[in-house]
Amino acid sequence: MNAKEAEYVVFDVETTGLSAVGGDRMVEIAAVKVKERKIIDTFESFINPERPIPIEAQKVNNITEDMLKDAPTRDIVLPKMLDFIGGACVAGHNVKFDLNFLCLELSLIGRRLHDDTPAVDTLKLARRFIPHLTSHRLSNVAHFLGTPIEETHRALADVKLTVDILNCLLDMAAEQKIETLGDVFKEFGVDKPKFKIKQAEQEMLF
Repeated sequence: MNAKEAEYVVFDVETTGLSAVGGDRMVEIAAVKVKERKIIDTFESFINPERPIPIEAQKVNNITEDMLKDAPTRDIVLPKMLDFIGGACVAGHNVKFDLNFLCLELSLIGRRLHDDTPAVDTLKLARRFIPHLTSHRLSNVAHFLGTPIEETHRALADVKLTVDILNCLLDMAAEQKIETLGDVFKEFGVDKPKFKIKQAEQEMLF
């Protein structure tokens, strides 16, 4: 399948911190479904992490504990996210970070991503095709590519920005004869973390 015609679910999470295995948890998840380069569906939800949110995290993502007090918990949100992904390829900017949180918290509710769900990282794409940038942060890549930047550090805004970047970088890949989804995954894919249910239950002790 041509990579530019494939179906992607581009997603992003906001969290209480940087370490899923260290006890941090998601507070927001957003995703868009992209087919033939166009957004065809959107998924977005706050997630009550059932633990305090450090002030430092609130300053980064502008999500307060008050905003989450009535939000659904992961056992409600994440099955819907799995349904939203379906058989699509997942993608994101530094997507391994987001996958660590998604996969660990899925395991906490006894679920997991399908084994055959590919994951593509736009950070890897950017480092290959825009190597001269001093930083490949999402905003820097967007600025170089001329992509309009709106609100950042909120999940849905970052996702929509990532879609534009993905489309541009797939064009660059095609110019280098990296054209099929298999080729793109081989060059720019990431392995999904796997957490056993028993390990996940131990993480709940944090």
